[in-house]
Amino acid sequence: MPETLSNLYQLMDDTWNRIAEAYQFKCNGCKDNCCQSLFFHHTHIEKAYLRYGFEQLKPDTQKDILNKTKYYCRETFPVSGEIKSLKIMCPLNEKGRCILYPYRPMICRLHGLPHEIRKPGFNPLMGKGCETGLFDEKPYIEFDRTPFYQNMAQIEAEYRKKMKINHKIKETVAQMLLRSTENFPAAENPIL
Repeated sequence: MPETLSNLYQLMDDTWNRIAEAYQFKCNGCKDNCCQSLFFHHTHIEKAYLRYGFEQLKPDTQKDILNKTKYYCRETFPVSGEIKSLKIMCPLNEKGRCILYPYRPMICRLHGLPHEIRKPGFNPLMGKGCETGLFDEKPYIEFDRTPFYQNMAQIEAEYRKKMKINHKIKETVAQMLLRSTENFPAAENPIL
């Protein structure tokens, strides 16, 4: 079992790359770009790591990203309280690529390929993968995300205990960056 976030991320990336290669799938961006999806993230350690990566950027780049996060949050989470999935590009996407790619959260690493998630006592929950991959026309190659989620849960629990965090989060990348830069001092690398 991976003991650190960096080890888990490496295992995710290696597994994703191996399965993508078996499908002969290469993600080159598409009309339905996953960076325009409304993804919520639930781990404090990933938020801290993303913020750490953000702080490695030049101040002008940080300022530009924060302006994009404000726009994203204003449009997606209006004062009315209704969440709107408007297909707004993630504030970290620059010219079709993630500017914080090495620091991206788990769901950004795992997205795109057909997969399964197994819960005890239930049938596997199957995800069909992105439309660009034309996966419906190909035989399924096993990609069980369950161990990744289990390992992440353990790493997150240890991080929350160490940092004395007792609340949950459900935030987009934009919210993670905006809220962490507004409310907290500089971040240390949580995975070293």
